[in-house]
Amino acid sequence: MILNMIFDGKKLAEEVKASLRDRIAELGKQYGRVPCLSVLLVGDDYGSQRYVASCEKNAALIGMTCRVVRMAGDSSENDVLRTVETLNSDSTVDGILIQMPLPKQVSQAKVVATLNPAKDVDGVTDTNVAQLWKQKRSDYARFCVPCTPRSAMRILEAAGVNPDGCNAVVVGRSNIVGLPVTKLLMNQNATVTVAHSHTKDLPALLRSADIIVAAIGQPKFITAEMVSEGAVIVDVGINSDPDTGKMCGDVDFEHVADKCSLITPVPGGVGPLTICSLMENTIDCFLRQKQAN
Repeated sequence: MILNMIFDGKKLAEEVKASLRDRIAELGKQYGRVPCLSVLLVGDDYGSQRYVASCEKNAALIGMTCRVVRMAGDSSENDVLRTVETLNSDSTVDGILIQMPLPKQVSQAKVVATLNPAKDVDGVTDTNVAQLWKQKRSDYARFCVPCTPRSAMRILEAAGVNPDGCNAVVVGRSNIVGLPVTKLLMNQNATVTVAHSHTKDLPALLRSADIIVAAIGQPKFITAEMVSEGAVIVDVGINSDPDTGKMCGDVDFEHVADKCSLITPVPGGVGPLTICSLMENTIDCFLRQKQAN
């Protein structure tokens, strides 16, 4: 393993997108159309708008169709649910992304429950969550794994980090990042501890970790004193730095990086690959539906 490696997520993402561009062109020739992703955006959350714009841009770059359904922030829950049902029944839509957060008057649980699991590109439906926890290996072609955890595992693989036998600590237990990445690490025989707000003596626990996945949503929360020499850190956090206002991760990168054998920066680490995973999940949904017909 390379010491003090700052992982270049942008570079790997460009390589992945080049491969996806060729793959989508072949699918278009084979099936008469290319995969189609539909993104449902309710409201005007700034971060959501930026992410959706990135989805549109990157889909265009690789030749995939991306349709964004924009709804006003004061849309009723029933209108949102009806829109999801319409996308479910649209045979030209292969994958659906429900962009979070939703407005307060719209129940996330109800929207997710309405989403067709066969088109669930971020692995949020109960069906896909159950499939993830039932599988003893990471077979991404059989069901959709949440995009960010899939990207985190890709980074470890690309960097030559083998989780087998490692002590891994996942900081954060969300359904979309913390818990799925825990299962993916377990699939590769890591010994995983999930840390959260009630964890006692978190610094000591982190110092025992060979691999740390930071997904707690607090800027620069993990400091140099919490990290052992040679640790591998995948920083999933996207925060606003309280001092500069710039984007930062959950890790105090400036002071932690020199201690790590591998660390992902924010921005430029996990983020660019998350978009790639979204496109790959859409392709997988497209192929599963074609094979089922």
